[in-house]
Amino acid sequence: MASLKFLTRRPAFRAAACWLGAQYIRFVWLTGRWRIEGAEHPEKLIEEGRPFIIAFWHGRLLMLPTAWRYPTRLQMVISQHADGELISRTIGLLGIGTLAGSTSRGAAAVLRGMIRTLLDGGCVGITPDGPRGPRMRAAQGAVQAAKLSGAPILPLAYACRPVKHAGSWDRMLIPFPFGRGVIRWGEPIGIARDANIETESRELEERLNALVDALDDELGVPKTEPAPAEMARSRA
Repeated sequence: MASLKFLTRRPAFRAAACWLGAQYIRFVWLTGRWRIEGAEHPEKLIEEGRPFIIAFWHGRLLMLPTAWRYPTRLQMVISQHADGELISRTIGLLGIGTLAGSTSRGAAAVLRGMIRTLLDGGCVGITPDGPRGPRMRAAQGAVQAAKLSGAPILPLAYACRPVKHAGSWDRMLIPFPFGRGVIRWGEPIGIARDANIETESRELEERLNALVDALDDELGVPKTEPAPAEMARSRA
């Protein structure tokens, strides 16, 4: 066990793991029957030259880089802990940039980075329940950034089968090759300058959970239940 822990800390091992992760995502996509729905929503905003925020649950992160097929720069908010570094390097191999930090640690700096990216014409991806939960409960970072920048929020989710739910806090979906899946964009959510951040965060949470539930029902995937609401209130 000690030797394995030592191995996972070595840069060469971590680089290889990230490369393999990116290749696995590509392999799942290329061998499966995947479709993307609701792409008219991001396409319309991009045609209008309007940056936006993409919001998706941490447990539905794995296949979402495949939904980004646009020339507009995309920066994803990724935490600075060890797991976050692996995610950042993996999605970097898939053409996605990174804003280091999280909405629970160094939130002010992350918020400034998000707004700067949006005002510069880029788009931002964020997991409102990341980096460590509670699962499928939205923190306020996405809504704060939307309110201050004027950028809309686009919910995004996917479901697939066959699939395995990881035993991690987020119950991450791990798809298998040669399966089928759906990646779905939700309709844009506009946040007014005078909006109540807590209320709008709950609305975003409900919209994301409804999107996930609908996809799971359509594909016959066992549902992922959100963490108890009390956990979200304790984090706030």
